Amino acid sequence: MRKVILGLFATALLVSCNSNPDGFSIEATVNGEIENGTKVFLKKINEVNQPVDVDTTTVENGKFVFKGTADSLDLQYIFIDKLQGNIPVMIEKGTIDVVFQKDSLGFAKVEGTEQNELFGKFLDNSRSFSKRAMSMRSDFEKARASGDLATQEALQAESMEMQEQAKNFELTYIKENPNAYVSVLILERVLMSKGLAEDEISKIYEAFTPEIKSTATAKRIEKQLSLTKSTAIGSKAPDFSAPTPDGKQLALKDALGKVTIVDFWAGWCRPCRAENPNLVRVYNKYKDSGLSILGVSLDKTKEEWTGAIAADSLTWNHVSNVQYFDEIAKLYNVRAIPAMFILDENGVIIAKDLRGPELESKIAELMGNI
Repeated sequence: MRKVILGLFATALLVSCNSNPDGFSIEATVNGEIENGTKVFLKKINEVNQPVDVDTTTVENGKFVFKGTADSLDLQYIFIDKLQGNIPVMIEKGTIDVVFQKDSLGFAKVEGTEQNELFGKFLDNSRSFSKRAMSMRSDFEKARASGDLATQEALQAESMEMQEQAKNFELTYIKENPNAYVSVLILERVLMSKGLAEDEISKIYEAFTPEIKSTATAKRIEKQLSLTKSTAIGSKAPDFSAPTPDGKQLALKDALGKVTIVDFWAGWCRPCRAENPNLVRVYNKYKDSGLSILGVSLDKTKEEWTGAIAADSLTWNHVSNVQYFDEIAKLYNVRAIPAMFILDENGVIIAKDLRGPELESKIAELMGNI
């Protein structure tokens, strides 16, 4: 009977200690005096890359605690009133222990859960690169002040080499740690900056564990890769339609020529406007041979759009929703302009993002083969 009672007691104790199995607890200790009642903020980055409050608490006797649910992995940040910097924390199930000095939040020790341990190892290596960069920057300023050009050139070369080493470290880390949430965060940045070939990014993504693939960040990468594949060379260009300057609807399929240029541009885009004379020259040279151009404007107003068409003498087909980076831009994975897709007579993408002499040379080659 006594054993049964003890067993029940142990079970009850286990349940009480784990009353929120889906939650997290951040238990923080600060070394250095901080006034009781000092506000502490737990923040996350929203969809427009701005920090927003998730929770608030206060420091009491050098300690503070955050508790909450952990439905999925997330990177959040601890900010403390009147102190500089922040403490990045991986939000996941379990107890997360944080210890830090009041004057160096960025060097806090965050331990106790798997993702924070993995993140800590990544940060330790990243900080070594940051330390070297600061040292080189200081040495460069001294060399510039003394007019030492040889040292400046040597430091610039060393800096470029270090940047390559840092990039290689990150790529090696994410390949060796497919179970780390920081890996998927790095991969998303690499994808958005086009720092790696898309097929290589796909291979890395496929190696991630199911838990990492289930995160919102991984799902964004998956969607982006899907969009990229749909507009890769060799793919059929996605069809779309939008209003012309006179208000009629025009679809891509109805604007195809023997060769078609789909040109994403805008009146406010200086590089686009600078390229327009070359595009006009190419169009005038090959339009009678079957070259078609469909301009897709990302302008915000019709006046700006049509004014630029007239000013630059753009006599080909034009469409625009006049909604900046609209659904057509998203369909084609266009995040910056100018952006260009060259299609064959069947609407298959055969080249992308050519400008100047490269564009003219490619169009001459294609028209000559028809």
